[in-house]
Amino acid sequence: MDIGSIFLILALLILTGLYIARPFLEHRSRGVTQEEHELSALLAERDRILNSLAELDFDHSLGKIPEEDYPLMRQALLRRGAAVLRQLDEYQKGYGERLQAALAEPAAATSQPKPAEADDPIEALLAKRRQQRESQAGGFCPQCGSAVTRSDRFCPKCGTALKGN
Repeated sequence: MDIGSIFLILALLILTGLYIARPFLEHRSRGVTQEEHELSALLAERDRILNSLAELDFDHSLGKIPEEDYPLMRQALLRRGAAVLRQLDEYQKGYGERLQAALAEPAAATSQPKPAEADDPIEALLAKRRQQRESQAGGFCPQCGSAVTRSDRFCPKCGTALKGN
């Protein structure tokens, strides 16, 4: 082998090594936020309570738990489970509101211009075509649920005869 081939192989080896080592060299670890930690803890607690309830019911059916203790233990688990579910609902309600706000911002920024405002005649034609396609919607197939147009006599997906045509 000549020296040029050796340098080329060495360069490819170094580039491959750098490419493979890149994830280890970059330290972009995304830390877990306090909210994510709380949500994870609540979900784990919910799962633990559900497992405890199932185990308690199973042990009761086998006769391992006395009749007088079973209702008390079950009620205690149900109360703790209800409290955890309330906390989860409150957390997810707040999360849902934040999610809606976050989704509303980009949607408002990327709203499409009305056809009258469009400067480009091609854009106006595209908007007109989209409106025509939306007005042609005839509903859904009663058999498979796929979308059909008003002019369809048969479902394009399953072939079922459509009523009204």
